[in-house]
Amino acid sequence: MTDLTGKVALITGAGQGVGQGIALAMAAAGAKIVVTGRTLEKLEKTVALIAKRGGTAIALGCNVKSTEDLAHIVDEAAAQLGGIDILVNNAQEVPNGKLLDVTDEAFLAGFESGPLASFRLMKLVHPHMVARGGGTIFNLASSAGIRWDMTDYGAYGAVKQATRVLTRAAAAEWGRDGIRVLTIAPHAESPGLKWWVENNPEEAAAFFKTIPLGRIGKLEEDIGQAVVALCAPEMGYLTGTTIPLDGGQANFD
Repeated sequence: MTDLTGKVALITGAGQGVGQGIALAMAAAGAKIVVTGRTLEKLEKTVALIAKRGGTAIALGCNVKSTEDLAHIVDEAAAQLGGIDILVNNAQEVPNGKLLDVTDEAFLAGFESGPLASFRLMKLVHPHMVARGGGTIFNLASSAGIRWDMTDYGAYGAVKQATRVLTRAAAAEWGRDGIRVLTIAPHAESPGLKWWVENNPEEAAAFFKTIPLGRIGKLEEDIGQAVVALCAPEMGYLTGTTIPLDGGQANFD
């Protein structure tokens, strides 16, 4: 496994699901972890899991739609753990539904919690990464943005496609600073996806048939460890692209 000893990773939405899976994998690789999210109780469970394995993590409550909260978690990460080498923009409110049903408020919340929060955090961590000689930023997107049938996914897809554009721009502008920026688009056993599978069995069965590997990814083993591997020096020439961790389902070409 890639050795992340000496690295500090800040991960939003790390109290459960994909964010937690990435946090556990990075901690297992030796990184110190800043887990952030709205529910402190969930964050503390992630910290406890990491500590039980012998890792180091701190929990910081944060609403990613708050500029003050974002500045606070970056300042605290640098103050308590010495800097920031890896940023994972995972938190996201999901404005799903048909266009006529999605409210302005839900659409704006999707943008504020997704691409706007990612935009703000990327700028906040930039000087810290430059000071440490570079870093790696991961922005989470979704194949919802390129679905063959966009019914119910128009607003969410628009949010996630905006995130992909930010990745491309930051990769172009910050490459000379030693900062790589990547988008990942995972399918994983998150609480939200599990709920959807359980409550939409027929649609879920059809969904599984579209995944060449025939299953949803495991949070830590399939998604988290893949993200760790992307931090390796051997991946140092890879930036600006979208990497689907989805069992071969999506075509981002």
